[in-house]
Amino acid sequence: MKKIPFLVAILSLLLASCATTIPKQAAEKAVVAPVTIPTVLAYNVNDYYLVYQDERIYVFDDFKVYQEFLDLGETTFRFTRVGAGPKGETVVFGLRKVDAKKPNESGVVNLYDGKAEGIAVGFYGEVVVDGRVYVFSEWADLQSFVKVGEATFRYTDIGAGSKGETLVYVLNKSNKKKKPVELMAAYKAKHR
Repeated sequence: MKKIPFLVAILSLLLASCATTIPKQAAEKAVVAPVTIPTVLAYNVNDYYLVYQDERIYVFDDFKVYQEFLDLGETTFRFTRVGAGPKGETVVFGLRKVDAKKPNESGVVNLYDGKAEGIAVGFYGEVVVDGRVYVFSEWADLQSFVKVGEATFRYTDIGAGSKGETLVYVLNKSNKKKKPVELMAAYKAKHR
């Protein structure tokens, strides 16, 4: 009979150790490597500006930086790619201060490289070429213009630019028969 309490004590210890090791083992198995959530880059993709000047392409995704360039001929922060343009031009990206430390993660560089898309609704863009300012309300129209170098549908306003330039409002099949009143107002609001 002395063996029975001893066996009961051993069985109790075994059961107790099993009870503590099973959850511990389950807990060890339940430990999962931390999940890394991909970083969503906060691209500024609602506006885009290109200036073709002196065998260089100046690219902006922020109106204030673009305006600084138009006023001074320079920007505070920039990222340059020598000879990277389609015809061997130097490409100069005007950067916001927030983009200066990591220019390859900026909206302007990723829009230019085709890794980001301009927004579909509410987009605004300008391209300055040969003393003309082409004004866009759709990203797809701007991309087409950059590829082809011409706008199929447009509304021209001679001498109406902020510095007397000819403004060319780029249209498309859906709005080609309408005067671009909203786009004209958007240009005027930006260039007060």
